[in-house]
Formats: sequence, C-alpha cells, structure tokens
Amino acid sequence: MSTIRFLVALLIVTQTGLAADNWPQFRGPTGDGQTGAKHLPLIWSESKNVKWQTKIHGKGWSSPVVWEEQVWLTTATEDGKQMFVVCVDRDIGNIIHDILVFENAAPEDTKRFNSFASPTPVIEEGRVYVHFGSYGTACLDTDSGTTIWSRRDLECNHWRGPGSSPIIDGDLLFVAFDGYDKQYVVALNKHHGKTAWLKDRSIDYDTNNGDLKKAFSTCTVVDYEGRRQLIAPAAVGTVSYDVATGNELWQVRHGGMNAAVRPLFSDGLVFIAPGSTKKLHAVRVDGIGDVTETSIKWTHAKSGPMRPSPVLVNGMLFTISDDGVATCLQAKTGEVIWQKRVGGNFRASPIHGAGRIYFSSMEGKTTVIEASAEYKVLAENQLGDEYQASPAEAGGAIFLRSSNTLYRIEENERNSKP
Repeated sequence: MSTIRFLVALLIVTQTGLAADNWPQFRGPTGDGQTGAKHLPLIWSESKNVKWQTKIHGKGWSSPVVWEEQVWLTTATEDGKQMFVVCVDRDIGNIIHDILVFENAAPEDTKRFNSFASPTPVIEEGRVYVHFGSYGTACLDTDSGTTIWSRRDLECNHWRGPGSSPIIDGDLLFVAFDGYDKQYVVALNKHHGKTAWLKDRSIDYDTNNGDLKKAFSTCTVVDYEGRRQLIAPAAVGTVSYDVATGNELWQVRHGGMNAAVRPLFSDGLVFIAPGSTKKLHAVRVDGIGDVTETSIKWTHAKSGPMRPSPVLVNGMLFTISDDGVATCLQAKTGEVIWQKRVGGNFRASPIHGAGRIYFSSMEGKTTVIEASAEYKVLAENQLGDEYQASPAEAGGAIFLRSSNTLYRIEENERNSKP
C-alpha cells in the first residue's frame, strides 16, 4: 500500500471511530437508541462502576449529548426565568461551561407538568444547538461557549412547556412547535439561524380546544425510494414533509394528543406512537396525500408508550409503557412476542447495545434485559433519584442524568480515558 493510500485509510478509520464514540442528539447517532457498543456496564450502584458524578443546578429533563471530550445538557431555574447550557468534561466530570443563554420575565406556569429545559441539544464538530421551545433557540461555539446565533421570534404557547428536540440534516436544523395556539414545523439554516422554510400544520384537529392540539415529539429524517422525508408527529396525525422544501408528502390520521415518542424507521415502515391513545402504528412511508386508509400496516393497541421511544433489534420492537409494561413485537406484523410488567413509571427512552436493553425509570432504577424473543432480566440497578432524561452512551460508558446529577457509568477495568 502506498503512503497516500495508507494515510487515507487511516483517516477513514479515525473518523469512523470518532463518529461511533459520540452521542450527538436525542436517542444517539442514528436517532433510534442504538449504541453500537460492544461492551457496556451491566451492574452499578453508588459505590460500584460510577467513574464520576456531577451535580447539575436547576431543573431539566433534556438528555446529555456527547462529542469527543465534552458532555452537554441544558437546565433552567424552577420558575423558568433563566435558561442555561452546561458543558461537562467527559473524562473527569468537571464543569467546563455554565452559560446563561436566555432570560424570561414571565414564563408560562409549566413547572407542575414539565421542566423548562426538556428538549435535548444537538451537537456537531465545533457547535452545539440548544432549544427551549418558544423561549429561544441558539447555536454556541463548543470551545468558547460564545453564542454564534440565536432566535427568539418563533412563537408558540406550549401550555405544558416545550418538549420537542431539534435535529440536524445537512445544512438544516429542524424542530416542531405544536402548541395550544400555533402548530408548525420549521427548518433553520444551521450556519446563521435564518428560516429556510416554515410550514403550518394542515391537520384537521376537529376541535377548538388548544389543549387537544399539543404535541412534544422529535422529528425523524427518512430516506426511502428517492424521497428524503421529515417525519413529524403531531396531535391527531403525523405529517411527512420534503426535507429540502417543506412540501407535504403524506399525512396519516391516528388520533391522540401529547405525542412525545420519536418515530423509528425500518424496511419502509415508520413506527408512530400518538401519545394519549397508548397505541403503536406501523405506517408505510411510500404514500402520497392522506394515507390513513391505505398505509397503516398494523396497530398495536395494548400498553403502548406515551413518552418513552421504542428500540428495534433484529426485527423485534421493544417498548416500555409509561406505567412500566415492557412489550416485544414483531416489527413487520405487530405480533406480540412477549409482554411483561417491569414495574415503576417511565419517561426516559431505552437504549440498546451489546445485546442488552436499558430501561431507566422515574424511581431511579435501570432494569437491564436481554434483547431477545425471551424476556430475561440481567440486572436491576438503583442509583440516585428519578430519571426523566434518556441515557446516552459513548466509548462504552453510559451517561445518566437524574433530577440533579449527571453520572458516568463504566466498568472499573474500563475506567480509563476513551
């Protein structure tokens, strides 16, 4: 091999390794809770396999994101008058940046139902994008912590607080605003924050009650048969938009409100949980227009998740309901393989890696099961107080955010710099 060819190959391997070592958005590199890790911690406690723990001030339910040596997350004061972004050193847990991003004179009274920092940031080389719903969206330099751009003019009465996380595809940053008064999806140019397109929801909600029009879901980008689509769940229905233009491709009506689950995509099907219906639908993504009568392949109507997003492993769909019922379904048919009560209450979405699925409850317990057609509990780990943020993984370590602490969990023999 020539020297140039060797250097090119080395660069590819290095870049691939770095990509696999990051957790850049809500639900990870591919947005579906998959870690790709070959080895993950199985057992931990306050005195075992905790490399570090760092107190995080305020209240926030956003999940941590990881890029190289940094872990980022958002938080806010209980009353929502101040909103922060915090950066933690991935190796030792020290706080590198603690930045006040936005101040609000009269925020909505949502503290009983939500936090003021629930949307998860999205990060890439040199930049982190933080979102607090209608209170503001900003892009920060990850080295200096300085603000590159910010927007505070995207209006929406969330009523129960913001929940939709931003995602990036190419040069665009997407986020959904499904509030009491306004419902729309917007694409911002990630370089300067200006609006690339904005589309009001075309859904017939069949009500004047804004409380029934709310949703909190994070969008998913799907590339299928030459169409690049932004799948954006809302109350009552889910809409697919052309990524580049925002033109509506198809719409499915499934009922429900408060949709919070991020859709999953596999083999031409997108899996959608509409929130209050507690159902799970498999919908084909090749349709045009209203596909309600033509594209729903199957519906599972028992103990579906309202908030935790599912994971897909070897053709099996694993879910956890808000009240702690775990279900394994055949992804192609919706057939129930098994259904078991794990116990507890759940808001965090599970992750999968190394043949295991990790369910973290509001009571602070993480139940680890085997990702298989047989329900098998491998471990139950109690740590700290409640979890509403979803776990992150990088370099074989799991990052767990409780209500006031960020933990790095890693087996002792692997507690060295990744």
